[in-house]
Amino acid sequence: MKEKIHIMGASGVGTSILGFSLSKVLPHTYLDTDDYFWTTKFTKQREVPERRRLLEKDLSRNENYILSGAVCGWGDKFKSYFDLVIFLWIPQDIRLERLQQREFQRYGNEVLAGGSKYEQSKTFLEWASLYDSAGLEVRSKSLHEHWMADLSCPILKIEGDYTVNERVDIVLSYLNAK
Repeated sequence: MKEKIHIMGASGVGTSILGFSLSKVLPHTYLDTDDYFWTTKFTKQREVPERRRLLEKDLSRNENYILSGAVCGWGDKFKSYFDLVIFLWIPQDIRLERLQQREFQRYGNEVLAGGSKYEQSKTFLEWASLYDSAGLEVRSKSLHEHWMADLSCPILKIEGDYTVNERVDIVLSYLNAK
C-alpha cells in the first residue's frame, strides 16, 4: 500500500475531490495545498517559508496521507515525501467550463461584468487557460511534467474526463495491483 500520495494537475481537473474521495476509502489523512498556499482563500497568499513549515509539520505528523494540489516551485523539497504521485489531466474546454461554473457557485453574480469579483475571476480564468500551452514560468502541464521527471516514486497518470468514482476505482485498482 502506498502511504504517502500526492495528487496533482491543473486547477479544475479534480485533484481535491479525488483526494477527499480517496481519503474516505483509504486509511489516509486528506490534506490540500490550498490550505498552505493561502492565508485568505484565493485572495492572500501565505509567504513561502511559512507554507513549507506548515506543510512539513502536517506531513511529518501523518503516517498515511493524500495531498492534493500543486507544490511545484514552492514545495520542491517535498518530492521525496511521496511514494506515489497521481497526475490528472482533462481536456482544456471541459476544465475551463468546470472552473467557470465553480466561480459562479462560489461568488454568484459577483463574477459577472460589474460585479465585485469580476476582475479577480477573469484574471484567474485567464491564468487557468494557460495550463496546456505555457512553459515553465507558470503552473502548467510543462512545469508539472518537468517536476515529475526526477521523482523517485511511481507516477499514475489519469488522463481523460472520468467521473470521480471512475478515478477512485482506477487508483484502487492500481494500489491493489502493487
